[in-house]
Amino acid sequence: MSQTFSKQPPPSSFAKLSFPTPGILLVTLSRPKSLNCINTAGHWELDAIFSWLDQEPALRIGIVTGEGRAFCAGADLKEWDRQSAGGEARPMPPSGFGALSRRTGKKPVIAAVNGLAFGGGCEIIINCDMVVASSTASFALPEVKRGVVAIAGALPRLIRTIGRQRAMEMALTGRTVPAEEARGWGLVNRVCKEGENVVDQAVEMAKLVADNSPDSVVVSREGIKLGWEGVGAEDGTRILVDTWNERLQKGENIKEGLKAFVEKRKPKWVPSKL
Repeated sequence: MSQTFSKQPPPSSFAKLSFPTPGILLVTLSRPKSLNCINTAGHWELDAIFSWLDQEPALRIGIVTGEGRAFCAGADLKEWDRQSAGGEARPMPPSGFGALSRRTGKKPVIAAVNGLAFGGGCEIIINCDMVVASSTASFALPEVKRGVVAIAGALPRLIRTIGRQRAMEMALTGRTVPAEEARGWGLVNRVCKEGENVVDQAVEMAKLVADNSPDSVVVSREGIKLGWEGVGAEDGTRILVDTWNERLQKGENIKEGLKAFVEKRKPKWVPSKL
C-alpha cells in the first residue's frame, strides 16, 4: 500500500517492511532458512527500523512477525560460535535483542507469532505491547540447554507478566510452552482459531489502536510502562501527570476528540507531536 512519509524507511537486508493499512508498519523477519535467527547486523538494522517508526508522524503502531515456520529462533549461534572463538565482542543496541527485548520506544508494537519463538525470539515477545499467536506457535527460553542465559531483558520482565513460579519454570527447565498455555499464563493476548491468519488478526488489533487519538495512545502506554518498570502506583501517576498531562492538554487531538464527541462525528486525528 502506497503511503507518504516525512522520511523514507531505513534500508534492511534482514527484514521486509510493508504497510497493510495506513498508519501501520509490518516488519517481517526474513531469514526463513535460518528460522529467522538474528545476527549482529540484524539487531542494528531493526533498531533503525523501530526508531524510524517512533519518529515517523504517518505511523501509529508496528507489528513484527516472521517469514516461514518460525517467528524467531533466537540468536545466530553459528555467528556467536565464531565470535566466541575469536574473542570478538557481540555489540547489541540499547533496545536489546531484535531492537525489541529492551525497547522503551514511543509507539506500540504487536508481535504476530506465526511459529516458534525461542530464546531471543521469546525475549522479543515478552517486551512487546501485545501478542497475537497462531494456534501452532510455541515459546521457550532454552538458553540453559546451551550453557548460556537469557540476558537480553526477558528474565526480570517475565516475572511481572506470568509470576515467579511460571517464570522459573520457563527459565530453568527450558521447556517449550504451547500457544494456548501461554495465553492462559497471560503471555499472549489471543490465539488464532484454526484457519485464521495471525498477521491478519494482528492487523485488526492494530487498527483498533490506530483508530484512537495518537496522543492518548502514547501517554496511556507511558502510564502502563511506569508500572512495568517497577514504579509504584502513586509515584507512577504523579510522574505521568507531571511529565505528560500538560503536553496532552496543549495538543490538537484532545480538542478534536472532545469536539467530535459533542458534534456526534468521528474524530479527525492529526499526527502526534508528543
